[in-house]
Amino acid sequence: MRIVIATGGTGGHIYPATALADRLMSDDKNNEILFVGNHDRMEANEIPKLGYRFRGIRAARFNSSKNKLNALTILYKAYKECLHILEDFNPDIVIGFGGYVTVPVIMAAVKLKIKTIIHEQNSLAGLANRTLGHFVNKVVICYDSAREAFNTKKTYLLGNPRASAALSFVKDPFIFKQFGLDCSKKTLLIVMGSLGSTSVNEKMMGILEGLKQKDFNILYVTGRSNYQKVMANISESENLKIVDYIDQFNIAGNCDLVISRGGATSASEYMALGVPTIIVPSPYVTNNHQYINAKEMFDKGASYLLEEKDLQVNNTISIIEKLINDDEKLNAMSIAAKKMSHPNAAYDIINLMKETAGKN
Repeated sequence: MRIVIATGGTGGHIYPATALADRLMSDDKNNEILFVGNHDRMEANEIPKLGYRFRGIRAARFNSSKNKLNALTILYKAYKECLHILEDFNPDIVIGFGGYVTVPVIMAAVKLKIKTIIHEQNSLAGLANRTLGHFVNKVVICYDSAREAFNTKKTYLLGNPRASAALSFVKDPFIFKQFGLDCSKKTLLIVMGSLGSTSVNEKMMGILEGLKQKDFNILYVTGRSNYQKVMANISESENLKIVDYIDQFNIAGNCDLVISRGGATSASEYMALGVPTIIVPSPYVTNNHQYINAKEMFDKGASYLLEEKDLQVNNTISIIEKLINDDEKLNAMSIAAKKMSHPNAAYDIINLMKETAGKN
């Protein structure tokens, strides 16, 4: 197949898209893939590094209250550019992974009568996908609660392609040796995404001090921009190690408990790996969608929901200790997480793409 993948803006949109591309190429080396995204966001650097063809366009948020006319003008120009890109590449199908940059790509595909699919990672569908849902052939969702935003007849609960990496995951009992931690003890990972969270880092100082000398490991990930500030305010101990960045998937998969944000891609990985979590949803994201992601996981027993405003020292330490020392509870959370997961997501989406494009 010839496939155009539209994605961009954040890792939550980009990494599921590249995971699908990787699976497409391992499925059939004859597949040809072209990515289209923002010319000035992270995808413009990250996607070519992976060896994929990339075309950058200039897009704009169409829900911004500032200068809507200008935003619509930019979007229209992007749409016209996408018409030429698609005519030149002549794809069998176009799949969008959310973000406003996908709007002109998908709408150009609709105009050219190219088959289209969109993928919604969150439990609450974003504005771009809600808009595009009226025009595309198929919609893929990761949470059942997202179904209400789309036409039920063309909506499929298949999950996030990132979850499929769990199929080949193998635990490493010595993985924490690299951090100088005792590999025989349980390990708590605290990570707020690749960039970290300044607000959470500030709240965690007292919590980390209270966790020192506990009978379990703590691996705290600050985010690269916050590392020096954190290290200036707290010292490591035998059971507490602080780093700026990790291979989140492989490290998390070996942990007994993870404290994390509620981003859709990270959540899909935790569910696929069966990792018990305490989710601290970011209160700074659009429509509070991380809280809604976390609430669905909490309601199904896969996670503990702890809002950032409740990250108080004694309260948080008590929650952590109670969970990490309760093997029965951790096991139940792990089972519940795996039940929510879709480890075959990448394969199921590829099959849907083939079916939609008439390539079965």
